[in-house]
Amino acid sequence: MLCLLLAFPAFAAEKPLTIVALGDSLTAGYLLGPDDGFAPQLEKALRARGHHNIVIVNGGVSGDTSSGGLSRLDWTVGPEADAVIVELGANDALRGIDPKLTRRNLEEILKRLSGRHLPVLLAGMMAPPNMGAEYGKTFNAIYPRLAAENHLVFYPFFLDGVAGELSGKPLAADLTLADGMHPNAAGVAIMVARILPKVETLIAEAQKAREKRAQK
Repeated sequence: MLCLLLAFPAFAAEKPLTIVALGDSLTAGYLLGPDDGFAPQLEKALRARGHHNIVIVNGGVSGDTSSGGLSRLDWTVGPEADAVIVELGANDALRGIDPKLTRRNLEEILKRLSGRHLPVLLAGMMAPPNMGAEYGKTFNAIYPRLAAENHLVFYPFFLDGVAGELSGKPLAADLTLADGMHPNAAGVAIMVARILPKVETLIAEAQKAREKRAQK
């Protein structure tokens, strides 16, 4: 074994960089095939761009709110994680949960991840129009403010390209499942293509963080 390690000095550096996607049904791939959800499509898209040593872990749970994501954070984002995509809040808005609670939950999630020195990509969400203008204004402001306050990689709207340009419009019929609420495989492909540059920025931050840990 010692001879093998000496023959391959870059062995440790070849450990895959692991990104956990912590989210709800939009991340989980609700009713989609095993290769059609956000995590597998993102991993495939990254490989196509030359990122062959990246693992995307599907940490999505359908129906999860920000409270649910917080409660399972420590076991969903395990010790193997190098970075995290946080996509939570859509169900909070659908249920009319007080935006103050959503913000507190997200703040605590970000605080814990920062304590572990894990780079984060925060994926924003928009409240549906039927919740009213005041609710939407308060809820929608949560994500850009948290991103700015915590110096995060930020993607303003996880459903961009599927539910309009940050407009709160209904999802496009040809990009959704029969329920009209969840993206189909084609819809996920658009989401992945649009968020991909931000994920590459996250990868660069994760690689820098890994290098710093190795120097200690």
